[in-house]
Amino acid sequence: MDEIRRSLILTADDISKKIERISYEILENNDDEQEIVLAGIRHKGFIFAQKLEACLLKAGHLSVILTDIQLQKHQPSNSGILMGIDSSSVNNKVVIVCDDVANTGKTLLYAMKPFLDFAPKKIQVAVLVDRKHKIYPVCADYVGLSLSTSLQEHITVQIGTGIYEAVFLS
Repeated sequence: MDEIRRSLILTADDISKKIERISYEILENNDDEQEIVLAGIRHKGFIFAQKLEACLLKAGHLSVILTDIQLQKHQPSNSGILMGIDSSSVNNKVVIVCDDVANTGKTLLYAMKPFLDFAPKKIQVAVLVDRKHKIYPVCADYVGLSLSTSLQEHITVQIGTGIYEAVFLS
């Protein structure tokens, strides 16, 4: 049986620095805003959004509405999309959709769908790792690390409380 080879590409310290940098970019690009919405996709995207929120609150004047977006990542068109807030609360606000890895853009595109029924001021995307395999026209505004990988390679993000945080390529 072949052993899966994993290469460490981001340590916990690297992840922390990338999130802090992204939070400063968000503040810089939204300096005229009083409040923004951070919407994290499922588990890891939501944890990423929580960490961004903590940095934003520490670094700036911005108020943050934090929510999660629940959808099936592999079959988003076949599942309902649930959010932790009423979609109408995004009217005239900047919405930043957050995920751990952007691959084809499909999940990010579907995650934006509920917001399109209302009137957000703008929708932006923040990802910890951006792979360059876009099939859907979604471009991340805030990127921790951009990687050109093969389609056979896989990115694994370990992020959360009480675990060793890291990003691996296998």
